[in-house]
Amino acid sequence: MSHILDNPVWESLSGPHASFAERRGGVARYPVDMSPFLAMAGDPTADDWDAIAALAGPGTIVAAPLGRSQPPPAWEIVQVVPGVQLSGEAVWGEPDAEAVRLTAADVPDMLDLTAHTQPGPFLPRTIEMGDYLGIRRNGALVAMAGERLHPPGWTEISAVCTDPAHRGQGLATRLILAVAAGIRSRGETPFLHAAAHNPAIPLYESLGFTLRRHTTFNALRVPHLTQT
Repeated sequence: MSHILDNPVWESLSGPHASFAERRGGVARYPVDMSPFLAMAGDPTADDWDAIAALAGPGTIVAAPLGRSQPPPAWEIVQVVPGVQLSGEAVWGEPDAEAVRLTAADVPDMLDLTAHTQPGPFLPRTIEMGDYLGIRRNGALVAMAGERLHPPGWTEISAVCTDPAHRGQGLATRLILAVAAGIRSRGETPFLHAAAHNPAIPLYESLGFTLRRHTTFNALRVPHLTQT
């Protein structure tokens, strides 16, 4: 029996994030200035590949699930990154007095921090996907974490990052727990995605996150000449 976290992008865009969804046929995606992710209900069909191409446009790189299928021959697989999905069913979180809620006014600082630390895709409208918390020192944003995918009953913790000059102080741990506390206050359960080689995985496990499944993050280039 499938689990809602087996297809979290689709479940999010079909549920709590439905207002963000841009749709074509059986494919849904986030706005391109919010998140690179798109999804469909099951393994992509020929019609789904046509819909992805129509949504994204020729030559565009998209983050699309492959499932058990392969893209049509004209599509280029640009990158396949092995990853893990971690469940936070045992994580209850803890509020943090120093963590402040970030707003649209903080987006330039958030973009600067994520550009230097590379925690994963963070775009100008990513902040609209959920609540983001940050810690500032002398006015500078030095650490942050927030919410991204939102399948019903679950919320993904994402964009966990700390300025290199402020690492080793436990800021990421505090922010993860603070974001988790907010998720739990809504009666939801936190979860995480990470690249399989991410050195932060032992930290996540020490906080109570457990491996739920292995996955892959795929980047594909839409053919320059497509038929729709």
